[in-house]
Amino acid sequence: AIAITEQPVSISVPVGYSFTLRCRAEGHTLLQYQWFCQHQSDCCQIPGATNPDLPIVAEQTKLYTCRVNDLYGNAVFSDWVKVEVHQCVARGLPPRLWRGEPVIILNPTEQRVEVGKPLQLQCAAMGVPAPCYQWYRNGNLLEQHKRKKLWITHAKVSDSGTYLCCASNSHGEHWTNAVDVHVGGGETLPPAERLQLCHLVFVSATGKIALLVGNNCYHHHPNLMAPVKDVFELSRLLEQLGFQVVSLLD
Repeated sequence: AIAITEQPVSISVPVGYSFTLRCRAEGHTLLQYQWFCQHQSDCCQIPGATNPDLPIVAEQTKLYTCRVNDLYGNAVFSDWVKVEVHQCVARGLPPRLWRGEPVIILNPTEQRVEVGKPLQLQCAAMGVPAPCYQWYRNGNLLEQHKRKKLWITHAKVSDSGTYLCCASNSHGEHWTNAVDVHVGGGETLPPAERLQLCHLVFVSATGKIALLVGNNCYHHHPNLMAPVKDVFELSRLLEQLGFQVVSLLD
């Protein structure tokens, strides 16, 4: 009859970051704690780690769990948690006053793939607790894609669009850069011909056209968090009002 009342949480931090993993439990007798860690395929007991709190200095990515036992021989294990360590101190991340809010350290890149080939987009963020991820295409939430890596085994033309990912935790959220993905088969038009085609489309277009520009990155001002999201939300609203929407990001 041992109940864990506070589970440890996964974190994603730069190398050298100091943090304390916590585990709390309740039982009918005196409880004893023992922490374990796993690196690659090796799982071992951490010598001397017999307190509910486990102070660590992040050096390598490892998994951790805590065993709690009572005087009757009953024992339970906490959830396994991941301490993900990023080698990014040299780039000055995170700032000294960082309190665990998501910090994007890897943005997805523009992709051009053939129909039927695999499509992969990747991002990464630091955070305490470790951020959750959610991918979007053309402002629409992709319900099945909630990991750092977006993987589509057989890309279709309909998978083309503008992608970005939101990393969030209890301290807030941060968005990756938006990137274009083109799925097709065959040669793409040269830039000059593509520009001419765009002019023809606009000349022949009828009805209401809305141009939305969302700038997130500035040379002489801190990056903003909301413009990209705002563009996507406004796009949906304007389309419902009968507008043809053209969105430009950064």
